[in-house]
Amino acid sequence: MSWIRKLHDTYEACRGREPEGSEKLLPISHTLQQAHVDITLDIHGEFISARAIGKQETVIPATEESAGRTNKCAPHPLCDKVQYCAADYPKWGGKKAPYYYDFTNKKGETVIGYESLLSSWCTSEHRHPKAQAVLAYVRKKTLVADLVREKVLYVGTDGKLLTLWEGEHQPELFKALTAKAGERDQGDAFIRWQVREPDSLCTAVWEDTSLQEAWAHFDASSKAARGLCMVTGDTQASLALNHPKRLRHAGDGAKLISANDGSGFTFRGRFTDDTGQQACGVGFVVTQKAHNALRWLIRRQAYRNGDQVIVSWAVGGALIPDPFRDSLYLLSGTFAAPAPALAENADAGQAFATRLNLAIKGYRAQLDPSEDIVIMGLDSATPGRMAITYYRELKGSEFLDRIERWHAAHAWPQNFSKDKHFIGAPAPHDIAEAAYGRRLDDKLKKATVERLLPCIIDDQRLPRDLLESTVRRATNRVGLAHWEWEKILGIACGLYRGTFDNEDYDMALETDRRSRDYLYGRLLAVGEHIESRALYVAGEKRDTTAAKLMQRFADRPTSTWRIIEPALKPYISRLRAKRAGFMVEMDRLLDEIIASFIGDDFLDDSRLSGEFLLGYHCQRQVLNPPKPEVAANDEGTPND
Repeated sequence: MSWIRKLHDTYEACRGREPEGSEKLLPISHTLQQAHVDITLDIHGEFISARAIGKQETVIPATEESAGRTNKCAPHPLCDKVQYCAADYPKWGGKKAPYYYDFTNKKGETVIGYESLLSSWCTSEHRHPKAQAVLAYVRKKTLVADLVREKVLYVGTDGKLLTLWEGEHQPELFKALTAKAGERDQGDAFIRWQVREPDSLCTAVWEDTSLQEAWAHFDASSKAARGLCMVTGDTQASLALNHPKRLRHAGDGAKLISANDGSGFTFRGRFTDDTGQQACGVGFVVTQKAHNALRWLIRRQAYRNGDQVIVSWAVGGALIPDPFRDSLYLLSGTFAAPAPALAENADAGQAFATRLNLAIKGYRAQLDPSEDIVIMGLDSATPGRMAITYYRELKGSEFLDRIERWHAAHAWPQNFSKDKHFIGAPAPHDIAEAAYGRRLDDKLKKATVERLLPCIIDDQRLPRDLLESTVRRATNRVGLAHWEWEKILGIACGLYRGTFDNEDYDMALETDRRSRDYLYGRLLAVGEHIESRALYVAGEKRDTTAAKLMQRFADRPTSTWRIIEPALKPYISRLRAKRAGFMVEMDRLLDEIIASFIGDDFLDDSRLSGEFLLGYHCQRQVLNPPKPEVAANDEGTPND
């Protein structure tokens, strides 16, 4: 139950201290719902106006049952669907069962309707004038008639509510409602209220804190189930019978805790009842605060990929770096620092290391070393059940050390687009696309991101197959657009450098490194540069021989170089006539590289590792230095 405790503590630490401009934490006994219709009343319950509002998320009072309702009749106490709020819904041909009045279900049990629930609140010591105004209005039983008159709901020639719109200009409400079997039931339209009081500027019931407090006190007074809360240890806590849903978005029906097993008997022979209380007792206030905190964190700072959500946070509410963003975001964030001046030909990694260190120091100044940091992954395989797929608790100092380690180890000059160049580590979703292509399905993307989580948070090695897949795609440049290949090349180099960090690769060209793979990468870059220059001089635009044969070169470098080298002869002859100085320099460089091979390494035709991409990329950067404006962007300043 550690995750519930951490979320509960987060709620206590952040409630009322949310950052300026940030969404507020939900109060207890409230939930989020997408509203479709806005109705304005006066304080006496007289109808003033109504309008369709599309889909707008609204904070509404809710009971424990209504907050987690699926197919059950469990009305919300104030704002709800037309099916619940309108006593005249059946009169207008409503297709669904009306839940305005109390009724008896199939088990012979009496179920409390919308009017009874609202009435019990309005007659209690915790009543509120706005709630009483709503009750006075719905008791007039004219809600549907008023909405039809205001042209919010629509009826056909038979006087019944329409389920299909056959005209050209579909009303806003029909666009907002979910279609089922091609039809839209207007009884599903969700209503929220505005009540005008003479001495109050706040008319919206979902923004009135006094109304929220009044409902929370009334709801707490009605709790009967008591027992041991396994989170706080309180033996007389009011226990939750239902746990909240709508965690990832307003339409999310999946729950993290669910024990409604009255028919399948999963607990048979283990417990004496089927309520789930003996298996896991959680206090009502605790689960409300924990789920509200999780919902707030997800909406504010989570990584999302379909149903997959991964969120990281400091329990005390301190600002922490997002582990799912690239280095560009980290270095241009809250604690960004200007790039230091570098000496000519200095390693660009020095500037990156300095800025990364300053950014992490900024976070360390705000974050206590012993502060609890939580990383939590959520996903759902079915619409009603959600699972925690990843969970880690770290101290603040340990978390920052691992974030710094990830960005420092996997840093490399990245070229994502014309306007996005930076030095640093790529984001996990960019790594997934680099390894498997931009068209990878959501399932594979989810699995890849989950596999990268331990590499970032637990300081584990990158999976070898993921590295190999990225390297192979970087060598197969013929099948990629130029910008996409440039992006994959930078990512592949960064991943290889981080995986084999014991080799201590620099981001600048290492002329003293004599490993076979690194030298072959340099050789390929020089061959490509010579042909590119000859094509430029001749005014031709096409791929070079080195580019076309890059994948073959990675598999059989010696035999492929014997193809590339003769193909360069005509270009070399052309350049010796028109660019003699250039060719003198290239001849010297080719001789230097070939002379650096040790023993018979130059004759070894075995497959190259990803190290050859490092040599290729570094040599290419020396031969084609970036333009001044691009070099400025490489310091980690976004200009897109």
